[in-house]
Amino acid sequence: MNVKIVTVDVVVDNPFTKFVSWTIQKGALDHWTAYHIAAGLFIAKVAQWLGASDLWAVLWVLIIGIAWEIFEYFVEGTEETYGTVEKWAWNTASDIVVEVGAAWWMVLPAGSLIS
Repeated sequence: MNVKIVTVDVVVDNPFTKFVSWTIQKGALDHWTAYHIAAGLFIAKVAQWLGASDLWAVLWVLIIGIAWEIFEYFVEGTEETYGTVEKWAWNTASDIVVEVGAAWWMVLPAGSLIS
């Protein structure tokens, strides 16, 4: 009995797929991105619970995010972990953007309050 395995490559060609592929190639998105988003949401909410204004809740995420990236730089390095300095830079920038963006989204007013 001869068995032939056939594989089919499916190419999804849309703007979102191209964007995600580009960010992965540049090193901006990786498996830690979701943790940065969650951290941004968590830190912003805790800051609000502790009485911080919306602005300061987001600024705390930015401050802690930058401190974390400095810590990562000294612990992990650049090329050693990411392959190139360019990929490290893209990853660091995207980590800060996603966590601050998530925090900003967290503090936006409810739909009925937007004027």
